[in-house]
Amino acid sequence: MKFGNAIKMCRVRKNLKQSELAELSGISTSYLSLLEQNKRDPNISTLTAIAKALHIPMSILTFLATEPDELSEISQELAEKLSLTALQLMGGASNEFA
Repeated sequence: MKFGNAIKMCRVRKNLKQSELAELSGISTSYLSLLEQNKRDPNISTLTAIAKALHIPMSILTFLATEPDELSEISQELAEKLSLTALQLMGGASNEFA
């Protein structure tokens, strides 16, 4: 799982700067930067704080962090549709991800 990719995608989608999300999550901006670069693995309490700050369920953050090879039980088409739906639930469709 690449939580950093999911965190950054959600943060950008919510139009938040790293410093804003870090403050809302109660973590340092430098640590958030390391997370987004996948240089650190967050613990469950950090993930919970980030999801809460982003106003999204942990399940969506976890799904978006899932790598394609971890979704081998479902078709690529279904995985893409689920990802798009999750992103739409965060605040409307984006042509970038459609």
